[in-house]
Amino acid sequence: MLSIAVFVSGSGTNLQALIDYEKSRASCPYRIRLVVSDRKDAYALERAKKAGIATELVSAYAVLGKEKAEAASRDEKRLSVSNAALAACKKHKADAIVLAGWLTVLCGPIIGEYGGKIINLHPALLPKFGGVGMWGRRVHEAVIAEGERESGCTVHFVDSGCDTGAILVQKKVNVMPGDTADTLYARIAPVEHEAIVEGACLLAEKLQGRVD
Repeated sequence: MLSIAVFVSGSGTNLQALIDYEKSRASCPYRIRLVVSDRKDAYALERAKKAGIATELVSAYAVLGKEKAEAASRDEKRLSVSNAALAACKKHKADAIVLAGWLTVLCGPIIGEYGGKIINLHPALLPKFGGVGMWGRRVHEAVIAEGERESGCTVHFVDSGCDTGAILVQKKVNVMPGDTADTLYARIAPVEHEAIVEGACLLAEKLQGRVD
């Protein structure tokens, strides 16, 4: 059984999909050991608590304190959050990490220490519409602005870049005439839930021999 940490920043609908799958399948190959958030107001933390899963807050303010966080550069904040997240994963003995709506770009030792053991869900068909600043509504707006005929989501391995790791799962939906960012997201969200579960299961199967 693979023990995973799920990293979140928002409402946690993809986390909920992972929780529901684990609870409904005796054969589920992963167990959610920990939920890590870089935002204290993320509703995903409440979802975790309701499911009896340990949580850790690693926002820059929580890690550095208000004064230091306000004075820190973006890269300094990223590194402090990444290092705190790594410490949380070690503390809770997580074998692998699933980024499910996580906004901080990971950097530093966590990339090496969990090399090949971190996957991320991105709301577009990579390699298109990826990179720094491409998240959430911005992605869907860009897809529509470019006149794309299809979009979807990607689960990929995390490396030292941003949305550049090897692709594990992709799910596609059609972009319809008259679509807005909201209507497009409404069709992508259900396939995101499928993709994140599929990705977590594939990750567990790939790593099982190394962690048993």
